[in-house]
Amino acid sequence: MTTDGGRSVVNFNFSFPTCTVKELKYELEVPIEIPFKGCTKEFTQRLISMFHIPVFIEEELNDALSNFVKNQSEEYFNNSNDNLIEKAKSGEIDVEEVVKNWEKCYKDKVSEFAEQKGATDEEVFAAAFHRLVHSPALVAILQVESSYACKVQDVTRQRDEDVIKMTNSQASEMDEKMKLLHKFTTEDEINHLAGKHFEEQSMVAGRWGSQLDALRQAQKAEYRSWLMRILEDHQTNSTLLTPTNSPLYQTLDFSPLEQLSAPVNKQERLLEESFTIHLGSQLKQMHNIRIMSADVMRFCSIKQLDNQTMDTSRRLQTALELYSSDLCGLVIMTDSPPPHYSGLAKKINNACQQSTEFHFPQMEDQLEKIMTDVKEPVVLRNAQRLKNMMEMGSQDSASHRKVKESKFLQTGDVYVTKHSNLAEVHILFHLIADESSLRSGDINSRHPAILGLRNVLKAACSNDVTTLTLPVLLQHDMLEEMTVAWCAKRAELVLKCVKGFMIEMASWGGSELKNIQFLVPQGISEDVFATLAAMLPNIFRVSNPLKFKASEPSEIS
Repeated sequence: MTTDGGRSVVNFNFSFPTCTVKELKYELEVPIEIPFKGCTKEFTQRLISMFHIPVFIEEELNDALSNFVKNQSEEYFNNSNDNLIEKAKSGEIDVEEVVKNWEKCYKDKVSEFAEQKGATDEEVFAAAFHRLVHSPALVAILQVESSYACKVQDVTRQRDEDVIKMTNSQASEMDEKMKLLHKFTTEDEINHLAGKHFEEQSMVAGRWGSQLDALRQAQKAEYRSWLMRILEDHQTNSTLLTPTNSPLYQTLDFSPLEQLSAPVNKQERLLEESFTIHLGSQLKQMHNIRIMSADVMRFCSIKQLDNQTMDTSRRLQTALELYSSDLCGLVIMTDSPPPHYSGLAKKINNACQQSTEFHFPQMEDQLEKIMTDVKEPVVLRNAQRLKNMMEMGSQDSASHRKVKESKFLQTGDVYVTKHSNLAEVHILFHLIADESSLRSGDINSRHPAILGLRNVLKAACSNDVTTLTLPVLLQHDMLEEMTVAWCAKRAELVLKCVKGFMIEMASWGGSELKNIQFLVPQGISEDVFATLAAMLPNIFRVSNPLKFKASEPSEIS
């Protein structure tokens, strides 16, 4: 017997007779690590395969091995316990420290023994907002948020004008210097001027960024203070008061709720079709599905009506469902991991910056935290991929190096951001996808983007997201290669996969995904949209009631 790091290695001896001479026996000696954490039946099969042992002694070998492991494990634990008891008696082990560790483990893992902690400031604020938003104070809350958003947009507009003015001035100065190159100026002077311009741009961006951050922090503190005071006033006399020292006191107009509705843009015409379906093998669940053609920013940006008000009518439902079990989610396709912004991700980030986030961290802070949190999982995933490649015998050094150098999220990965200042969504599912592969029509159900949609639906069911909007073509804009056949093939693939995921949702548990909205890029022709809309009842098999024509009973002669 040998010991190694608190574990012992014991030789297992087994003998069995030969087929011809019974007096002659084979001797088997195998070292086994105690305590044994494997399966004795599996280990028996490995021994038979490795040493070519006859299969007719499998049962005898398994029984002998099981008894050996049981006896040796009992002896090992008995010896270990005796040693610990002797050390405790001699004072080598601090019993009080052991008791404290056990107490800490029970408090951390068992709710019955956990310490009773009070509600945090965030929980108190969430409860206060949820109570007020379902009361007559909703009008005042939306008007306060609208006024704050207008001030943020004014500062943002001033920043953009300042940046444009400085950029034009720098461009003119650089053009004049370039015209005099090799005459009165040198390349070193040009490079020095470019560096100077870069420093000026960085300084201006930092100055405006600090000003916006300070404004948002001040608004957030004042908003929370005002909200808690209005809750106290509402509990006593049901009146909605605004602090007189608030800058909103002169601008707020507590008008009836009906006046919050924005004028409808009659020129904005949406293509949409809605269906009600029942999915499930035994216990069927009802879902509402809709296909619509619209710009994805319609679900994010809030229009400004004038210098003092915003289109708060689209914020009503979002505010009412913010702290509820009926959240709204939106899937957006992005081709770069955070914190890089390009295309649609940049537009959404700009929409988030148009107003202060009162309930969650700003989008930039959320993305920075995401990049910090995914570092360890990415390293573990890369290590597992290298291990799988080595087990499969892959010797491609380029592939190994590519996996090792991968430090960020990859195609098919999804990261989530939470928002309370967008128009119609609370949750954004950022699905990373390769733009070139999505443009081709040769993707299948095992494509990373499709598997990413499955993860999105699973996360939605686990986190009370009951309304989910996703791009049915995995594209947010119309492209040249998106022909009628291309759109039909892509939509059929996505719809069938989503249907399978929705049927699978019944075994996932969590909330029920009641509403699914399939988003088609804005600008699609009505004929193509009609073709895609006709696919939904065929794929999801919309159940329609049977209609019978009443007829007079035949006379019995």
